[in-house]
Amino acid sequence: MDFDKILEKCGDFNRYQFMILALFGLINVIISMHYFTQTIISFVPNHWCYHEKLENKSFTEIAVIYSKFENPSCTKLLDIDGYNVTVSTEACTRWIYDYDYGYRSMNTELNWVCDSAYKARVGQSMFFVGSVVGTLFYGLLSDKIGRLPALILSNLSGFVGDFSTIFTATLPTFTLCRFISGLAADTNFYLMYIMVLEYIKPSMRTLGLNLVVGLFYCLGLVFTPWLAVVAGTWQHYLKMTSLPILSISLFYFIIQESAQWLVTRNDLDGAIRRLRNVAKFNGKKVSDEDFNEFRKYCEKQRTKEGEKQSNLIDMFRTPRMRKHTLILFFKSMVITLCYDAVSRNVEGMGLSPFVMFSLSALAVLPSSVLLILLQDKIGRKGMASSSLLVGGIFTTAAGIAIAYQKQNHNATLLACLTIAARFGVAISYESGSQYATELIPTCVRGQGVAAVHVAGFAASFLAPYILYLGTYFKAAPSIILGVLFFSGAFVCLLLPETLNRTLPKSLDEGEEFGKGERLLDFPCLSKRNKDTNDSPEHSEADITSV
Repeated sequence: MDFDKILEKCGDFNRYQFMILALFGLINVIISMHYFTQTIISFVPNHWCYHEKLENKSFTEIAVIYSKFENPSCTKLLDIDGYNVTVSTEACTRWIYDYDYGYRSMNTELNWVCDSAYKARVGQSMFFVGSVVGTLFYGLLSDKIGRLPALILSNLSGFVGDFSTIFTATLPTFTLCRFISGLAADTNFYLMYIMVLEYIKPSMRTLGLNLVVGLFYCLGLVFTPWLAVVAGTWQHYLKMTSLPILSISLFYFIIQESAQWLVTRNDLDGAIRRLRNVAKFNGKKVSDEDFNEFRKYCEKQRTKEGEKQSNLIDMFRTPRMRKHTLILFFKSMVITLCYDAVSRNVEGMGLSPFVMFSLSALAVLPSSVLLILLQDKIGRKGMASSSLLVGGIFTTAAGIAIAYQKQNHNATLLACLTIAARFGVAISYESGSQYATELIPTCVRGQGVAAVHVAGFAASFLAPYILYLGTYFKAAPSIILGVLFFSGAFVCLLLPETLNRTLPKSLDEGEEFGKGERLLDFPCLSKRNKDTNDSPEHSEADITSV
């Protein structure tokens, strides 16, 4: 009796599964606030160099006075006589801020604008450096001490990093706090994702997990900027978003450790004890004979594992596997970098960044729904490539609109283009992990997927600097991201389709997988796929056997 069979007897879609899905929803709300903390605390409103003669003027009058200058936010005036002004050669050291909804951000309080604007970008870069280190560290730790303790420790890192940011006032301390906060990024999500996935029956995994992610992550993103408005200052905002992270420590007393992980650690007693607890919570009665059969099955499987273990380096030894691996790395880097940059690129669009952030976040839920409806019809390759293509088209269009309209932005047009781009990249981000998981052979799947993830977060290091180029040329970020989108869409076509096919288990099978497939071969256009003998259930089972 394998794991899926014993889990079915204990209840694989019952009260316990509903509970962990609800807790997974809570984590999605919390991590949506955590991941974009840097963006919210760094919002920069319209601002101009201070002059004592501007104190009694309205923001509209100040904007008119400065409108004749190419860089009005950083131009210091020597004297003002009505609308006639004299420019000073000195650098600006004090500013007038037109606060959006009265919210005072970190950048405005510390005057990290103009020549000091790079400081917030450096801090965000260190967040991504921390995410790479954290993904590696907590990923390895989860294999040693368990998914649940690693999840809690990861989230505690996020709490320490965010809460300590409140007390920073210098670049060195700020970057250190953002690095610590970044340690939690990704692992504070995917460790819980794994535990939920392993306790839910295969037929409900795609629907249950994607709906929870789409609904609760979207909910968190939409309300995050308005939480900052309620808080009033960036320090109060950080208190309101970091303290809820501590509630995840209570998961230790509520949910069960991954029984599948315990099996891989040869702790069958521990795995059976957790499964008994699940059965009790679900009101199911499972006999000792059933658990004994499960124990015998696991012991028999253990005796078969005497072969040489493959590692990540082996994925680069043969030509086709090497090509596929490099493409997966590049695709992950493009998707993660573009997802982060598009999500954060909400300033200078003609609308309040609070409004733009919420509007673009609304694309997350429909992207999850569309993914559920279409991915098993048009295939992984078609979904990945087309979603990146959509993202590229609308991001480039936004860049062209910004460049063409210059200072007279059509806010409605830019908002629509940005939301459409966010929609495309959200689909590609959600589908990308599944595509990599299916394509990488079983024998190296765990290491391979982790490496692909790390490559993506490493590339996100560049996102703040790409956005920073907008201070010199507002269309630059959109144009650069558009080129990356198109590149990612093309390289996805070079990968083989995995829908309805027996997935590779060994490196030899990985080398042969998809041979003879053409660039534009898609399941929805090919009649050959109707005659395949492989089923989706077979593919799912192969994935979940990792």
